[in-house]
Amino acid sequence: MARAPEPPAPSASDRVLHTLDLPSRLWWRVWGRPVDMDATESDFLRAPYNRRHTVGDAWLDDLNAQGLVRSSSPDDGLFDDMSRLDGPPFDAARLQPQVRDFYEHTARWRMEVWAQWNPLLAPGGFAVSALFGRRVRQLALPTSPLSVSRGMSSEVHVVTDDTGVRRGAAWLRTLRIDGSAVYSGFYRPATLPVDRQPHVAVSFPLEMGHVDVYLRPRVNQDGSLTLESRSHHFGEDGAYVSVLLGGQWYAAQVPLRERFRVYVDDEGVLRTDHSLHVGPARALRLHYRLEREPEGK
Repeated sequence: MARAPEPPAPSASDRVLHTLDLPSRLWWRVWGRPVDMDATESDFLRAPYNRRHTVGDAWLDDLNAQGLVRSSSPDDGLFDDMSRLDGPPFDAARLQPQVRDFYEHTARWRMEVWAQWNPLLAPGGFAVSALFGRRVRQLALPTSPLSVSRGMSSEVHVVTDDTGVRRGAAWLRTLRIDGSAVYSGFYRPATLPVDRQPHVAVSFPLEMGHVDVYLRPRVNQDGSLTLESRSHHFGEDGAYVSVLLGGQWYAAQVPLRERFRVYVDDEGVLRTDHSLHVGPARALRLHYRLEREPEGK
C-alpha cells in the first residue's frame, strides 16, 4: 500500500481542541456500557482504531506495517463477493449487475456528489465538521454544495488477517476540490447477536475508539439495493460509539439512522440516495452519481 502523505503539523487551535478528546471519551464511558470485545454478545463491535494522538488513516498504516494490507488492485471492492451477505431475506443473485459490480469492484468507480443539509440542523453539522471531523480527518461530512462540486476521490485497500484471509476493506475518500479527508472506513459483513441476516458493517476508526454503523441489506423488486439502520435496541442494526479507557471498552448506541438506496436510473446510470437522520429528523441528504472507469485506466 502506498503510504498517504503525512498530515500537516497540528495548529495551535488543533492542539487546544485536542484537549476535548479525552473528555469526549469520558462522556461515552458514562453514557455507554462496559463491553468485552471477545465475548459472543459484543464481538460484533470489534474494529480497528487509532492509537493515542493519531488521526485519519493511521490505523491502516499500522495494519500495513504488520503486513495485513494487500497491494492495491483496480479490481478491489468493498466486498469480494456480495453473496457473503446472503441470508434469509437477502439474495445477492437478484441484484442489478451494476449495483453488484460497484460493491465488488469499487476501485473502478468514480463518484460525483451532491449534499443538502436540513437548515435547522446544518449549524450543528458545520460545528462537528469544523471542530472534530476535519481535525481528526474522519467523518468530515460535506457542509456545502460547493465542497463536493468536483466529486470525491476514493481508494480501496483489502485488509487480511495474519494467515492472508480477507477481513474486510478500507475505503478512503477525499474531496477532489482540496484533497481533504472525508471518510476512512473499514467495510465487512457482520452478523449481529439477535439477527441471522449478515449486515453491512462500516467502522470509522478514531483515537482510542471507533464509530460503527450496521446496515441491514434488502434487494428490491427492481434489483436495486437498500441498506438501512433503524433499530433502537443494543445489539441490533444502528450506529454505535465505542471507546477504550483504562483497558476497558465502553459502547453506546446513538440515535443516528441511515438509509441508502443504490439503483440504476432510467438512463442506465448508477446512483445512490443516502439520508442521515438524527432522532426523527432528517439531517442530511447525499446523492451520488457513479461512473465506472474504463478497464484500461
